[in-house]
Amino acid sequence: MGGFLSALGQKLAERWLTLLVLPGALFLATATVAATLGQAHALDPHRLTDRLTRWAQTPAATTVGGQVVLLGAVLAAAAAAGLVAQGLGVLVQRGTLAPDWETWPVPLRQWARARVAGRRARWHAAAHRYRQQRDADARALARDGLRADRAPRRAALEALRRLAAEEPARPTWSGDRIHAVSVRLERDHHLDLAVLWPHLWLVLPDTTRAEITAAEQALTRAVTLAGWSVPYAALTVWWWPAAPLAAALALTARYRIHAAVDTYAQLLEAAVRLHLGELAAQLGVDHPGPAAPALGDALMQQLRPRTPPEGHGG
Repeated sequence: MGGFLSALGQKLAERWLTLLVLPGALFLATATVAATLGQAHALDPHRLTDRLTRWAQTPAATTVGGQVVLLGAVLAAAAAAGLVAQGLGVLVQRGTLAPDWETWPVPLRQWARARVAGRRARWHAAAHRYRQQRDADARALARDGLRADRAPRRAALEALRRLAAEEPARPTWSGDRIHAVSVRLERDHHLDLAVLWPHLWLVLPDTTRAEITAAEQALTRAVTLAGWSVPYAALTVWWWPAAPLAAALALTARYRIHAAVDTYAQLLEAAVRLHLGELAAQLGVDHPGPAAPALGDALMQQLRPRTPPEGHGG
């Protein structure tokens, strides 16, 4: 038991250091540079060197007690900055996936509704172009007996998928990518993913759960990186070179969020399609095959909470 607790403490300390302290310390260093140089001397290394030298010669920095207090203060401030960035990352994730955008405050809800309408119109236009190209290729094959060049059809399909995998219902690509999994499972298998997933998770193999957990953690790291871009952007009030740093963090976070969301959505859909039969076996539900819509109907009938009869309310 002691060995387990020791290993657990070491792991927690490593995560605390990696996720909070180190990024927080880097931000504190940048903030110190911003406060020291300001806008007028933004790229003056001599001014920075002189100021740091004077700080290093102060009594608080030359005594052991002062160094301990200074180190503790830096660690605490770095951890606090890391917690703030994680909190901002949670907000970024809520805004990026937008599962509840219809309940947002009125100005944000109006913006989201306009975004959904615009994305939906562009998606339908792209879908129309793809269908036209597909039908033209089919007519050419029927008329000449030769397959047309697949490049235009693939380009039209890729343009459609860049907008959304299914008809847009969220204001962002990432939100629609997750939502598309629910749409496909409902359409193809008559499954309600929100009801199904907690039950399916318990029967998934450890390797599958590990892959999905890793994708979730990658998404968490990506949105936290986006959260860091906010305090770096705030530093531009005092030091303009913080602006390209904030922009680089935001762009990198955007790319990582897209990649993590796409990976997570693929794993989510694959896990349902591959292991649905195992859940049915655990529940004793007979089925002709894991892809049959009848299986989805039977599972949903068993998994959905039933409405309590009248007179039994609390």
